[in-house]
Parts: sequence; structure tokens; C-alpha cells
Amino acid sequence: MPRALISVSDKTGIVPFAQGLAALGFDLVSTGGTRRALEEAGLSVTAVETVTGAPEMLDGRVKTLHPKVHGGILARATPEHARQLQEHGIGRFDLVAVNLYPFRETVAAPAVTTDEAMEQVDIGGPAMLRAAAKNHAAVLVVVEPADYESLLGELRAGDVGSTRRRALARTAFAHTAAYDAAIVRYLDGDEALPATLHLTLERAEVLRYGENPHQQGASYREEGRRGWWDGVTQHGGVALSYLNLFDAESAWRLAHEFGETPCAVIVKHANPCGVAVAESLAVAYERAFEADPKSAFGGVVALNGVVDDALAEQLVANPKADVLIARGFTPEALERFAARRKNMRVLEATAPGPAAPSLRRIDGGFLLQGADGISRDRSGWSVVTEVQPTEAQWRDLELAWVVCAYTLSNAIVLAEGGRAVGIGAGQQSRVDAGEIAAVKAAGRATGGACASDAFYPFRDGLDAAAAAGVAAVIQPGGSVRDPEVIAAANEHGLAMVMTGERHFRH
Repeated sequence: MPRALISVSDKTGIVPFAQGLAALGFDLVSTGGTRRALEEAGLSVTAVETVTGAPEMLDGRVKTLHPKVHGGILARATPEHARQLQEHGIGRFDLVAVNLYPFRETVAAPAVTTDEAMEQVDIGGPAMLRAAAKNHAAVLVVVEPADYESLLGELRAGDVGSTRRRALARTAFAHTAAYDAAIVRYLDGDEALPATLHLTLERAEVLRYGENPHQQGASYREEGRRGWWDGVTQHGGVALSYLNLFDAESAWRLAHEFGETPCAVIVKHANPCGVAVAESLAVAYERAFEADPKSAFGGVVALNGVVDDALAEQLVANPKADVLIARGFTPEALERFAARRKNMRVLEATAPGPAAPSLRRIDGGFLLQGADGISRDRSGWSVVTEVQPTEAQWRDLELAWVVCAYTLSNAIVLAEGGRAVGIGAGQQSRVDAGEIAAVKAAGRATGGACASDAFYPFRDGLDAAAAAGVAAVIQPGGSVRDPEVIAAANEHGLAMVMTGERHFRH
């Protein structure tokens, strides 16, 4: 008669699964709380201590760590193993259903102590899972409640093949690996650069393709964590690609840098090409689009509010966007998009969470860095020129500074009246970036602000900003030629702010 060992912390679906096993003739062996739950459902269950001949001890820390458990799981179908099992009075287990103590849920509580966390480190559970997964050719191992029903169906059909057994074993090993990784992350605490990194990623979505159509692509999330992408509702359009997600992530975060102030962002190929804040979302979008209509074609539009029918009409009247993301849409707006922008991906999302450390692959490993927080605390900034910025100029300086931090380096951003009017991105020369920004601004930067993501190494970059007509400049400072650059700003009658903080983006 086959035997099943059942010991689960998450009891979702375990009673009907056990009932199905019993109906198939399995003897059920179980521990503590699981055994009580099954017995309350009217099932006949053998206690683990009856099998081992040893009581649970040390407040339940030792229950299944016994040869009569692990011998029954690990034995192979060989004459020698059969002889040893008989010699020691050990019965085989044909199925092991186990999931682990809720460690991640425990440490998520804000006031959890180390002692409380360590009590939720499962020992016997991972040992049983790994044993069964190692011996999956002979023992079925199931860890996910979602697998119970399909496995019962295969057992009833009398056919659980090697491919399925291997897949269940892989799930078990992935489960214990993720569990151990969560423990390591907890013990690392707030360590910014731990000695080792233990990330467990689960596939969230297979994407249309990668950066190019010949590349496969998928999005993954950290197991046990959720981000704003997990709550996205796609109202229309074709499947998302790798670049759609990459650009939408940047656009959505930038749109929320300005709090509840209506903000519109347009991103194209990883760079903003239009950003504006205004008294309404419609005005913000109009001004953001006007910044660079040519580049806006095929880009990502992010709006930190609800899109109504009037704004939807503005959007469809302009060159198409590949992705539109907003906090919500009226039914009339969605109807308009369905009729006139069928392929545009229309995404509804909540605000993004805090930025997290980032990883980037290099040969044989990864680069890790902390999130690039963007400070707008004027108390930490210094006005280094004879001229002080006006309040209107301060607002443009702050906007240009934030947009510059979201733009690939070298970056120069020109802003006026709450909108970016010229963005020079991704240039090897800062002067070239400034000249591109000035060309795109086409005279609209007059009286506005200029931001540079890093210091001006020479006065020529400052001269280019003055030639574009700006009245104020913001930059990190820190060059050996700062005095020369400050003198140039005074010569041009510009206000200049130094932040002491660089924002390279690669």
C-alpha cells in the first residue's frame, strides 16, 4: 500500500488533496497541526512519532529528523536498499507533500525580533523536500498547493511520468533555494554591499521580444515581492516588449517625481523627450508633446492622473504612442483608444514604489549600486553667483535637475515655465549635449533654466547655456575650474546653483 508523508504550514487545499490520496489507497502519515487538520476532516492519519518511535521534542524543533522518515524517502528501488529497509523496519514513502514555515511573512512584520525570525527557520521541512526531490524517480514531491489537483488527476490515471516528476522536483529545489535566500537577506539586514547576493526571481511575463525581435525576452520579479507592474491592467493594444517595460518604468517613475502636481512625461529610447507640469493633465501633456513632437512618435507617454475623453482626443490627434500609462481612464477614453489606437498599449497602474538597488551584468558577474535618489532640498544647494534665482527660476531649476537625472549622460536639460523645452542626451561631449538641447529648444529656453548632470569642466558649456537664453543654471560643481565657470556665469549675468551631487545615468 503506498504511503504519503504530509507536513504543511500553508494548509490551502490540503484536506481535499489528502482525501483524494486516501481514496487512491494511500496511507497518510503526518505531523502536529497538519495531522489535526486532516483528522478533523475525518481522515485516518498515522502520527510521525508512531512511525519513528520518538516523540516530537524541543518545542517541535525535532519531529521528522529520523532514519525511519529519511530512509523511507531516500531509498532507491535496489535489492540492497530493500534489504536495509527490511533490516531496520523502515517503510517506503511514495509521496511527500511539504511546505515550509512562513519565514518571509514573519520577518515582514515591522517589530519582529531575531528570536522570532529564527523560530520560523524550517529545518525538517527543507530536509524532507530535498530528500524527496533528490529521489524523485521513486518519490513524488509536491510543495505548491496549485499542483495538488493536477497531480491527483495523474495519479488516478495511473501515469505520473518522468517529465512531471522532474518538474515537481525542480519546483521543490527552487522552493528551498528561495527560502534560504530569504533567510540570508534577512540576516544581511541593511548591508548595502553584502558579501554575497542571493536573489530568487520568478518569471512574471513572457514578453513579445527583447530589445530586438530576434531576442527572447521576459520580465521577472523577486520571489515574495510585488511591484507596481504586478497591478497593471492592460486595457488595449498588442503584447508588451522588453523596451516597452524598460521605457515605461523610467517614464512612470519620472511622472511621479512631482507628487500630485499634474505631470506628463514622454520617453523615447530610454530618454525623456518631453516633460511638463501644469495646472491640469491636459495642459501638461500638450506642453510635454510640444517640446519635441518628432521624437514623441512611437514613445511612451506617462500621465500621473486620470485620462478623460477630452485628453484622449488630444492623444489620438497626435502621432501615435507605443505605450500610454496613467492612473486611470474614463470609459469614454477607453472607447476612443479602442476605435482609433487599437495597437497602443493602454496601461492603468498605481504609483511606483521606492527605487531599489540595481544590478547590471558584466562578464562573469554583475555590478550592484544603490538607487540614485534625487534631492530637491535647496538647503543643501549653494547659489555661487552674484545673481540669485527668482522663485519662478527655482521651479524651472528643480524640474530641469530632476529630468536631467533621468536622462542618459552626458545630459543637458533646458526648462522654461514648468516644461522641458530642450533635452540633449547621451553625448560624449557635454558641449555637444548643450548644443543639441539648444537646437531642440529653438529659442524657447529664454529666461528659463539649464541643468547639467555633472560639473562643467570648462566654461564653454556654460557659454552654450547662456547662448540658449537661460537665466539660471544648476550643476553639481566640483571641477578644478569651478572659479572660471562661476566667473563666466557672472559675466553673463546668470544665476548658478551648485548641488554637490552628480547624476550620471548609463
